[in-house]
Formats: sequence, C-alpha cells, structure tokens
Amino acid sequence: MSPLCEHCGENMKKINQQVSVMRKEIKNLRQMLDGAVRAHRKHLMSIQAAVSKADFSGHNKKDYISSLSVPDAFEQGNIQTVPIGYISSCFSVKNGTPRQPTICGPSRAQLRIQQSVFNNPEHALVGLEQYSHVWIIFLFHKNGHQSYKAKVKPPRLNGQRVGVYSTRSPHRPNSLGLTLAKLDKVQGDTLHLSDIDMIAGTPVLDIKPYIPEYDSLNTRAQLESNPDLQTVSEEEVNISSFHLEDKTDDEDEIHHLRQKSEAGVCLTPPQTQFFLPKEAVGLLKEVESYVNKADLTPPDCEDNNKASDCEKTEPAAEIVDRPSYGSDSSSTIADWIREPPVSSLDVRFTPEAQKQLEAFLPAHSSGKTTEPSECDRPRFKFLRSPEEAGAAIRAVLSADPRSVYRRTRCRDRLFFFSLDTADVTCWFGQGFAEVLEVRPVGPLGPEDLCQ
Repeated sequence: MSPLCEHCGENMKKINQQVSVMRKEIKNLRQMLDGAVRAHRKHLMSIQAAVSKADFSGHNKKDYISSLSVPDAFEQGNIQTVPIGYISSCFSVKNGTPRQPTICGPSRAQLRIQQSVFNNPEHALVGLEQYSHVWIIFLFHKNGHQSYKAKVKPPRLNGQRVGVYSTRSPHRPNSLGLTLAKLDKVQGDTLHLSDIDMIAGTPVLDIKPYIPEYDSLNTRAQLESNPDLQTVSEEEVNISSFHLEDKTDDEDEIHHLRQKSEAGVCLTPPQTQFFLPKEAVGLLKEVESYVNKADLTPPDCEDNNKASDCEKTEPAAEIVDRPSYGSDSSSTIADWIREPPVSSLDVRFTPEAQKQLEAFLPAHSSGKTTEPSECDRPRFKFLRSPEEAGAAIRAVLSADPRSVYRRTRCRDRLFFFSLDTADVTCWFGQGFAEVLEVRPVGPLGPEDLCQ
C-alpha cells in the first residue's frame, strides 16, 4: 500500500479534529436534553400538585376545606392531627434503629402526654397499667421528603420491588406508623415502653391497648373452636377484681353473680381491687372450661351405651365450618417475610469494644446514689446494664440495618449508629458484623457521668 501524501495527511488530521468537535457537541446536546427532560418533569409535577389542590370549579382546595364546618370536614376525612406527645427513645437517629419492634427487645423509650391535649394528662392513662402491651400510632417525621412511590424496595428483599401497601415502608401516603410496644409501667403522665422501633422526637398521635381477644388471630381461633372460652374471657376482668371476701361456695350465688356480670353490672366497689396473678387466672380458666364442659353433658348420657344413643340424636346442623385464624388457617403472609433473601448475621465484639461497653454504667434507678469512683464513667439513660446494651447491639446488627444501597455500593465502609448514650462503630463481612468501637456520644456532660 502506497504511503499517504502530505496533503492527504493534513486532510485526515482536519477530519479527525472535526469528528472530535462533533462528539463534544453531541455530548453537550445530550446533557442539555437531559436537563430539559428533568425541568419538564418538575414542571409537570408542579402542575399536577396545583391541579390536585384545586377542584373543578376553580376554587382552591385548601380554601374550600377551610370554608367547611368542622363536622363536614370530619365526615369527608379532612382532619388536622395534633400529637399527644413525643417519644424519648434510646435511638437518636434513623441509622441503626430497628425496622420492627420485635428485633430489639432491650430497646426502651418514654412517652409523656402533653398538657396541651389534656388539662390532667395522667387522668387519660388511668387503667392503662392493667395492660402489658399497647399500640402506638405515630408519624414518620424523618422521611426527609413527602414524596412516595407505588412500588418500594424493602431491605429484606435485597432490591426487589413490591407494592408499598404490601410492606411497612415509612415512605407512604400520610406517613403513618404503627407499632406494638411493651408497657413496662405508667408513672403519672408518662409511659415507660420497651420493644420499640421509634427514634427520639417521634410525634405520637394515639395510644390503644393491645387486647388478644380482638388483636391476636391465634386467640380468636381458640375462641372460634371452643365457644366456652368466650365466657371465661368476658369474665376475666371481673374475676381479676373480686374481693377475697366475695368468694362463696353457693352455686345459686355464683349463678346470680354471673348473670349480673353478663348484664354489665359492676360486681366490685371501685375503691379497692384485688388482682390475681397470671398463673391463678389461667388455672381459673381451665377449671371454668372443665366445669362448663361437664355441665353441657346431658344427664341421660352418663354411661357409654346411653352416650352413643344421645350422639345419634344430635342434629348435624349444629356443626358449623368456621374460618380459622391460627397457624393452620387461611391467615397467610408473604413468603419473603418468613424466608427473606437476606439472612441474619453473626455479631461479634473486638476485645477493645467489649471493654469499652463494660465501662458504661446502667441507667439511674430511683433511690440509688452514685459512688465517687464512678463519676468519670459514662452512663446509659435508658438501658439498665452493659449486658442489656450488648444484647441490643447484637439484635440491631443481626438484622442487618444497612440499606440496599449500602450493602451493594458501600461494602468496604464502616457503619455508625447510636444506641442510648453510646456511639457504635462496626463493619460488615460475609455473614457477620463486628463491633469495633463503643464510645460515649459527644462530649460528656455532668448528667452523663454522675448525679
């Protein structure tokens, strides 16, 4: 092949320069097009937001709602919520906070009812101490933005998309959250909770007691399969408040008291109550069930021969196929809840981290003074011991609190989260998480050291 002449070489060089310039121009045009598309999308979103706020008559929706009377607005579902209180929790930030309340049992929090809601907030909590668990309805106030999508990526699915209403994602319309918390005690206008998954400052909208007869499907299945237990559950409140001197062996008296109980008549004076332990209540239930079964046996069926005759006279229409709510029932959940693609992690502490954790003092207990030698050591605000804090850290990390992005894009980076008054530093390997450091949160103040 003959070599190119000098003139041809110059032409090729100019053409290459022109191609390079054209490529740059095409790149700039693509960037300008992408920017125009993004601006167009934002403009469309603003138009959609403006249309959603205005009705077809051209009036502003907010003005229309404000012009409605309170009953009319309430009937249309337009209400303005007011928090009844704010959570004070051992979790101060979203990072590392459990996604479900059952993940971290030692987690603790307090909820104080605001006086702006009730003049006497403690009056609203009278009787709540009789329950072991409560439902907490709250707002996801740290979402960062109010936008939401129809499909989300739950961390347990490791990137797969499902509908938002098939998950418990915080990014949802109205940003409402629901959790079942253990009620440790009620002290004045303050609830002491554990088994929580809420961060400090969470606005609480409502509190409802957890009642297994209404909220537990297993309990409902037992009541459906054995109607005799229904009578026992309805009388449990009255049984737990009987006076010792109210006991009687007279069957007529018991029958009379039972009729009063079913009619809604209070059997005990309100000034004093006697509460039976759980073991005694369970024993009473078994005895009641046994007695009811014995009473339901017809007198003509005392021997086997008569019993067989009585069984023949039983009408078949009495047997009703009722839906079951237990483990063998039609109550089902998604497969990825029980068997998620993301497995639990093994959690371990370095010797230095374990030593730092053991240096923390438990939360103050009433009537207990601090020794002078303990004044230079950090102290927990909620957690009751370093062992409880260690169990909480293991529970949080074993569930892998990282987002899908962190798992895939930030595998080699350290992970930080706060628990009570401790900052925890760790890293994740293949199937495990290792705690590297447990330090006090920020500079220690007098309240964090000794009191």
